[in-house]
Amino acid sequence: MAITVFIADDQAMVRQGFGALLAAQTDISVIGDAPDGKIAVGEVARLRPDVVLMDVRMPVMNGLEAAATILQRHPETRVLMLTTFDIDDYVYEALRIGASGFMLKDAPAEELVRAVRVVHEGQALLAPSVTKRLITEVTAARSRRRTPPPELDSLTPREREVLEAVAAGRSNLEIAEQLFVSEQTVKTHVSKVLAKLGLRDRAQAVVYAYETGVVRPS
Repeated sequence: MAITVFIADDQAMVRQGFGALLAAQTDISVIGDAPDGKIAVGEVARLRPDVVLMDVRMPVMNGLEAAATILQRHPETRVLMLTTFDIDDYVYEALRIGASGFMLKDAPAEELVRAVRVVHEGQALLAPSVTKRLITEVTAARSRRRTPPPELDSLTPREREVLEAVAAGRSNLEIAEQLFVSEQTVKTHVSKVLAKLGLRDRAQAVVYAYETGVVRPS
């Protein structure tokens, strides 16, 4: 079954361009678009897409507000934030509320297609060109003002290892090879980590790990 996608962006050329690119994929179907966050919220409620591509800055209701509303009302929907800037605090906040990741609008076409597939599978998607600055300029600064939360103590040593590996951006296969276990075992550990910490997905796990000092920028 095709991955259904909704595009929210105030630029018609972006909506049309991304729509045509994604619609050309045999496993992706673009089912709608919107020029602002308010319309996007209503249309997502009606169409129930699997993945929403959400521009950060839009009129009437910005992408952050729209994403928060959509994720609260439709937790099964994945939201991928789009931005023209290589660092944006709005995007950081979006990750905290449950967005599955973000990428730059000028990324290569194949990266956008891959991003849709990745977030649909429940993985985190943090654009390589912005990850380091996001961590060092935003997350690290906030982590210094926080004390480790008590729920961290509920993690087993192996689960903590997995959390650290997820925060380092490693895939399930890479973690499995690192820990000498099966990929399915890693998936199980990741699911338990998310459940114990009350996190939506891997994107939130990455932010959580840096905020709480589980992992610190090198």
